[in-house]
Amino acid sequence: MTDISIFEKILNKEIPCNPVYEDEFTFAFNDMSPQAPIHVLIIPKKKIVNVNEMQEEDVEFAGRVLFAAQKIAKILNVNTGFRLVFNNGEQAGQTVFYMHCHFLAGRHFSWPPG
Repeated sequence: MTDISIFEKILNKEIPCNPVYEDEFTFAFNDMSPQAPIHVLIIPKKKIVNVNEMQEEDVEFAGRVLFAAQKIAKILNVNTGFRLVFNNGEQAGQTVFYMHCHFLAGRHFSWPPG
């Protein structure tokens, strides 16, 4: 039996969330544990574990995640900048093994990140 991730449960409407954006390829919702005043998670509607596990046929879904970020910035009126983060693997901080993009905005971000 394959473990069902929290993101698959959200997509299947088994777990409620606060949606921000949805299209044919992506779904975006507010993070339940925000790390910035605006913290939205963007997921592809096709399960991809992470960037290392992507296949060539997943490229459109991955690109659509980035395009969704542009749409979300407009919806949320974020015009002073935002940060996109993909954690890839445990050592990078990935805790849900379903590729997702953190859309962070609403505060100043320093470099390098922590």
